[in-house]
Amino acid sequence: MSLIAPKTPPGVMELLPRQQVAFQAMLETIRRGYERFGFLPVETPVFETREVLLTKSGGETEKQVYFVQSTGALEQNKRPELALRFDLTVPLARYVAEHERDLVFPFRRYQIQRVYRGERAQKGRYREFYQCDIDVIGKDSLPVAFDAEMPAVINHVFTELKVGGFVINLNNRKLLLGLLASVGVTEPERQGAVLRELDKLDKIGRAAVAATLSADEAKLLDLLGESGTTDETLARLRALNSDRPQVRQGLEELEAVVAGLRAFGVPERNFRLNLTIARGLDYYTGTVYETFLDACPGLGSVCSGGRYDNLASQYTKSKLPGVGISIGATRLFSQLLDAGLIDGAGRATSRILVTQMDPALAADYFAIATALRAAGINTEVYLEAGKIGKQVKYADRAGIPLVLLMGGDEKARGTVTLKHLSSGTQREVALAEVAAAAREMLGEG
Repeated sequence: MSLIAPKTPPGVMELLPRQQVAFQAMLETIRRGYERFGFLPVETPVFETREVLLTKSGGETEKQVYFVQSTGALEQNKRPELALRFDLTVPLARYVAEHERDLVFPFRRYQIQRVYRGERAQKGRYREFYQCDIDVIGKDSLPVAFDAEMPAVINHVFTELKVGGFVINLNNRKLLLGLLASVGVTEPERQGAVLRELDKLDKIGRAAVAATLSADEAKLLDLLGESGTTDETLARLRALNSDRPQVRQGLEELEAVVAGLRAFGVPERNFRLNLTIARGLDYYTGTVYETFLDACPGLGSVCSGGRYDNLASQYTKSKLPGVGISIGATRLFSQLLDAGLIDGAGRATSRILVTQMDPALAADYFAIATALRAAGINTEVYLEAGKIGKQVKYADRAGIPLVLLMGGDEKARGTVTLKHLSSGTQREVALAEVAAAAREMLGEG
């Protein structure tokens, strides 16, 4: 029988164990940051009904959806009733509409789960990946102060992740659409086309973008493409003195978000106004966000989101405005790994390896390990008798920082020896003090 070549399916991130530890630590940092701001965890099923999932999606989205089909239904040529979620927003809309009477509004939720898209497999784009979402959903209304809180949360999380410099880019869709209308671009289809071109300014340059626009549309480049500090950009927008309600309202909201960010203590270096970002034309209705890493300029946005007027209009008559932001954790981790900004080796879950110097003392080794675990220290016992050198080499390769050694002489003295592998530091300590000594040597005292 010929062997089947083991091969990871395309479009997924499959990690080695210590890389997985590093990834889980990243997710834990994000989770902890979200909870620090009072967000509550939610999980939804990996699949939704076809009707719910495709309510707001067009034909292009449907082409990327993975449908779930049972063997029985397939044999009967039945249309799939279920599909894997392609984001966490549609499931949230269904969740809020279904549980509206049981939720406390404003509803503050975070969700860290995998999503699935039928993307063409390529570097940086995945078919299975983690999204880490936060959203605040209001009942009837939601103050713009929540729009300022979103980037404040991301500032906290990215600082904790220690990914280096980052910039959260801010804009407002009302402002953009009002400015487009002021140069005669009022048809939604043309507005979308112009916004997509403006979004390419940083990538292909002013001349290339201008070539795709009419003379009137190109006038926006002077305003939208001009760089400057946050206050200079706001002053430039105020100087327009526009009488268009969308422009005035969008500007007021941007000013409120900037004031909120400063009140939250977000450093000026970590946010800026970028009048060219727009996000999805038919979804976001006010503030929009995109976040870029200084060390990975070619990566694109690793965290984005914005304000929407009515989350669940397809499922309930209640008005449920919201604002949210999402970190693409799988893409972010893989790029940070490639750039050397994350330790790909990670650290082992075990902090101490109890070696077997003498198989006759196995019961003592097990008892010591049990005591260390009871003291809150992850401990592994080397269960295969063998040369100490082999056991120490195993610990080193597995990333376990400390080894514990005890032979007959140490047992007679009531002591053990702790050795820190990376520093070479070695200490003989009383058995009763081993947990405290281990914490000190690990720098976790």
